[in-house]
Amino acid sequence: MNLSKHNNSSAVYLAAEIREIEQLAAALPGWPQLMEKAGLAAAEIAREKLLTAGKTRALVLAGPGNNGGDAFVVARHLHGWWYKVTLVFTGERKNLSDDAKQALNAWLAASGEVLSEIPENETWDVVIDGLFGIGLDHRDGRNLAAEYLDLIEAVNRMNLPVLSLDIPSGLGSDTGTVHGAAIRAAITVTFISLKAGLLTGHGPEYCGEIFVRDLDLDVSSLKEPGSWMIDQANAQQLLPLPRPSNSHKGMFGSIGIIGGSAGMVGAVLLAGISALKLGAGRVYLGLIAGDALGVDPAQPELMLRLPHDLFKLDNLNCMIVGPGLGMEPDASFWLSCALESDLPLVLDADALNIIASDTGIATLLKERKAASILTPHPAEAARLLNTDISAVQNDRMTAVANLATRFNCCAVLKGAGSICAEPGGKRHINTTGNPGLSSAGTGDVLSGIAGAFLAQGLSPENSLLLSVYLHGAAADVLQKQHGGPVGMIASEIPNAARSLLNRWIYSYRPALYR
Repeated sequence: MNLSKHNNSSAVYLAAEIREIEQLAAALPGWPQLMEKAGLAAAEIAREKLLTAGKTRALVLAGPGNNGGDAFVVARHLHGWWYKVTLVFTGERKNLSDDAKQALNAWLAASGEVLSEIPENETWDVVIDGLFGIGLDHRDGRNLAAEYLDLIEAVNRMNLPVLSLDIPSGLGSDTGTVHGAAIRAAITVTFISLKAGLLTGHGPEYCGEIFVRDLDLDVSSLKEPGSWMIDQANAQQLLPLPRPSNSHKGMFGSIGIIGGSAGMVGAVLLAGISALKLGAGRVYLGLIAGDALGVDPAQPELMLRLPHDLFKLDNLNCMIVGPGLGMEPDASFWLSCALESDLPLVLDADALNIIASDTGIATLLKERKAASILTPHPAEAARLLNTDISAVQNDRMTAVANLATRFNCCAVLKGAGSICAEPGGKRHINTTGNPGLSSAGTGDVLSGIAGAFLAQGLSPENSLLLSVYLHGAAADVLQKQHGGPVGMIASEIPNAARSLLNRWIYSYRPALYR
């Protein structure tokens, strides 16, 4: 999924919020039809991006709602520009809204024809998808009716470039879930603002390149956004300052990491290496495994201790608990000690599983005065919320907000389009990362990066946002280097992330650096 830079707004709205904005816009004096503006914007992009180099034939699919109305407008403009347009309408004219009826009548007045099904033995160069818009989002997982599933599959089998209006049909605009089948778009022109379903869940796989067209609305003045997208421009606002020449390790924080039970020491080493390479001044590892080494020959800068030694230190700025922690009583004990401390915490892996299974420890987390960051994948989130994975994945935006509220902390729900949430309700959807992160240890690396930024003085919110974005961006660099995501391993990520961080700090703030 690529996001066009034509519109750099990062606000993300849910379907109900978009409907509210539309109603407010309709009440503005002298305001022209949004449907006309949307259709024209999409038609211009189709002409500029897809109907090029002698391509002249467009199949336009208009559905039963206002998305179909947008499609009528697109068809009319393409027809007026002398493209050959075949329009298929799947709804009932009598059921259309007033705006959509007006758009259909304008199409007919322009000598356009309306078909009820895709004609056989014809070919096209592009498809305009206006079947379903943002109104399609069943959180109970219901699929589309069979005739629409067949239609969507038929379009996908055409193997033609598809431009989807607002959101690929079959994709939930709030959730990014696929309702049985969804259009695989080359381009999605989304109107008014970004939709969450384009950025998370299955959305990035189906939406192609995203163009945002605000239809000349000052959207944020009509409705204050509660969610945002994280892109590089946003992430670079959060960077640590360049380091002064007269600096020392004490200026960049000390981290204690508890984990590494028998057979899982590698997890805590990955977190520690990541914290070091992303700028922490000192990293202490409290290893639970009784026979753990006293030094890591591959990374001797890490200071390996027993867990109780970490609580004797007076120079720690934060702690990470969870990588390779295990579920034994010792693990629960040391997690409780960390939760009772006044240090900011990053909680990952088995720390989350213990919290989910022990109400007393969960209460310690909820009642903490110091900041906490949770980094669950969907299965861990389901345990924390006492639900199942499908419920989490079918409504990722709600799930992560519930985590942040329930445990009074910042949280990230990892996965395609990772979502970060704050206890006050703000949410941010990440735009970096790829399937190469689907391998052991990448979550440990993320926790180490987040801890490094906490130790260097970033706020918990900014530490989480920057670490999530940078972690994914490093994976994107590695994917290009490897020619694909297969075989990417966690231990590659810290070096790639370090290089990106240095490049961003010393190019984004060159005046300060000089």
